[in-house]
Amino acid sequence: MKQHKSWFEEECLGFLDQRKQAKIQWIQDPSQSNVDNLNNVRRDASRHFRNKKKEYLKAKIEELETNRKIKNVRDLYRGISGFKMCYQPWTNIVKDDKGDLVADSHGTLARWRNYFSQLLNVHGVNDVRQTEIHTAEPLVFEPSAFEFELAIEKQKVTNHLDQIPAELIKAGSRTIR
Repeated sequence: MKQHKSWFEEECLGFLDQRKQAKIQWIQDPSQSNVDNLNNVRRDASRHFRNKKKEYLKAKIEELETNRKIKNVRDLYRGISGFKMCYQPWTNIVKDDKGDLVADSHGTLARWRNYFSQLLNVHGVNDVRQTEIHTAEPLVFEPSAFEFELAIEKQKVTNHLDQIPAELIKAGSRTIR
């Protein structure tokens, strides 16, 4: 069943049924009296729908105004965003592998299943491991024991710019060896 707006009530359904009956009567007998009757019923139904919608909008605006006065900002902005939303049709149309449009739900689901299986199922993991990783920093090997000894000797001679006492470096060199 079609979902109606909140202002659409039982009385509106009565006007809608009257309009349908008048149209059916006009289709069965297209006389001038039935045409005039159909036009009158249409006019009355449209006027009634317009007035009901106007009353509903007036009540919503008053509700927003009271929310503004009592500084209920959350409900105020929710109400405003409800007014700002317009009709946005929901389309389930996707393109398949060939570029043709698919509109039915089963075809759409199959297309998404294929797309994600291709995207997420990586084939050839061995190829990923064999690729070289390039970085901006050059590859620096660990220093050899000789280079380490030279660095310690050089450190003993410096003026302690790094605030490490020479005794600590001397003691560290013996335990590291």
